[in-house]
Amino acid sequence: MTKPTKTSRPVETRVDADKTGVADDASKIDIAAILRSSGEAAYEWQIEPDTLLWSSNAAAVLGLRDTSPIATGRGFAMLLDAGNAKTRFDAVMQSAKRDQGGGVPYQVQYAIRSKPRAPKLWIEDTGRWFAGNDGKPERAHGVIRIINDRHEREEQLAYLSRFDPLTGEINRWHLTEQLEKTLQEAARANINCGFLLVAIDNLARVNEAYGYDIADEVIAIVGKRLRNKMRGEDCLGRFSGTKFGLILCDCSVDEISVAAERFLSHIRQDVLMTTAGPISVTGTIGGVVAPRHAGTVHDVLARAQEALDLAREKRPGTFLAYQPNVEREAMRRENILATDSIVTALDQRRIMLAYEPVIDAQTHQTVFHECLLRIHGVNGTMIAAGDIMPVAERLGLVRLLDQRVLELVIAEMVANPAFRASVNVSASSTLDPDWWTRLETLLRLHNSVAERLIIEITETTAIHDIDNARSFVMRAKGLGASIAIDDFGAGYTSFRNLRKLGVDMIKIDGAFVQNLAQSADDQTFVRTMLELARGLKLKTVAEWVPDGQTAAMLAGWGCDYLQGGYVGQATPDRPCVVPFEKRAAEATPRR
Repeated sequence: MTKPTKTSRPVETRVDADKTGVADDASKIDIAAILRSSGEAAYEWQIEPDTLLWSSNAAAVLGLRDTSPIATGRGFAMLLDAGNAKTRFDAVMQSAKRDQGGGVPYQVQYAIRSKPRAPKLWIEDTGRWFAGNDGKPERAHGVIRIINDRHEREEQLAYLSRFDPLTGEINRWHLTEQLEKTLQEAARANINCGFLLVAIDNLARVNEAYGYDIADEVIAIVGKRLRNKMRGEDCLGRFSGTKFGLILCDCSVDEISVAAERFLSHIRQDVLMTTAGPISVTGTIGGVVAPRHAGTVHDVLARAQEALDLAREKRPGTFLAYQPNVEREAMRRENILATDSIVTALDQRRIMLAYEPVIDAQTHQTVFHECLLRIHGVNGTMIAAGDIMPVAERLGLVRLLDQRVLELVIAEMVANPAFRASVNVSASSTLDPDWWTRLETLLRLHNSVAERLIIEITETTAIHDIDNARSFVMRAKGLGASIAIDDFGAGYTSFRNLRKLGVDMIKIDGAFVQNLAQSADDQTFVRTMLELARGLKLKTVAEWVPDGQTAAMLAGWGCDYLQGGYVGQATPDRPCVVPFEKRAAEATPRR
């Protein structure tokens, strides 16, 4: 490699912008002016003699009287702050790259002090070094500029990426990172550690009563109280809005309970002094010992949250440690299998309908059919709704089933213009915008269907939130459908609420019907409900009618329609009128 020629020319000069004759003498670039206006200073460093040449504005940029103290690399090094991780010297002399003839670029940030107690100046140093014949750096040149403002912003962003700005504790991401390290260390040392999830109770009430600023003060004060009771080797972080996470190193099952009670006591022992005045709060803690009861970060967090949820449910303001539960784990495995089965059945179009007839109590003619969910199992069995819906509701899959059943019912009604049907809707679907969108789309697409469709909601759904239920009823009736309350009597809806709902039909819970002939109490209750419905001009359906004697009693009391084992079982056959004399005489509760 040809050795570059050393030069002692000034760094600052006027350079002809066009050596090729494209421009005239007026097109000269004033490098010095550019450097001054941009706040940058240029340098050239001859490494072997350690001479450092600077542009004339370098002293002003660096806050020096003149450049004599930094005329050498060693002199410049005297200004460097001791806390620098990397400097120009490191970037050049410790570079792992090789000069292939065009030099090696570098960029480094570091801090200098013009005087021993002067504020730091953060510098961005951008340059290129060139090698001598031996391949080692021989000279370097570049520009420097002060980046204090940018460095401050970068430091702030770096802080926010690691710490919670409200409490000053590490954020969730870094808390889980530390938890991973603690788990690994505990496993290597064959010891346990603990993780506590601390929740501030009823913080929403503080928000409502005092505002979010005061709630933030409460969170910050609770964080300080937790830190005051920590051991030095433990770790605290803000897990979420109202929750803190505590990692307890080398912690046994007994010790985690003692630690949790210490934290709870310190949270509640004195009122919190805020700018709005004293506020009293409590905390609830869920915890887990790892790796004894949780071998991964995911399991630690999930089981601590589970323990916290149970503590809040049973007794807020206390601590509960996670304990393995064979039944609970078995249920989770069943939930996973059930989820897979339901989703697979939806994907494979194995959701089907079973049709249960509802007849006129006087004429015994079929008036409509209740369309019930069935899943055609992969082994050929038919799974009833009663075996599916509780699991689907618990797993949040019921809305998908409701949408599919709705589509099947509407398709059947379109194919058979004389077919009238009722369909059950779960509580969650009554508030599901996707279900409403599907219903509205289908009814507007097939405008002859709505007047033949009865939508059933359970009484417990209706009385849980009367206003939402009434809104549901009005919206569905606005589309032309009728509304029935299913399982009526199970929730003991008041007369006022029943009138307020504005439904078209009530279906008397089969529990009051199946033993009607033998139970005087049921007879009194059913007759009262029938009289109430007649007064409100509502149609009535008696479910689970078991035999002819019960059917005759209901017809005599003015019940409009009958449904159940005596009338006809739910079958997957296409809906049709089954001869009354062939209907089963024995009752089986509808599923």
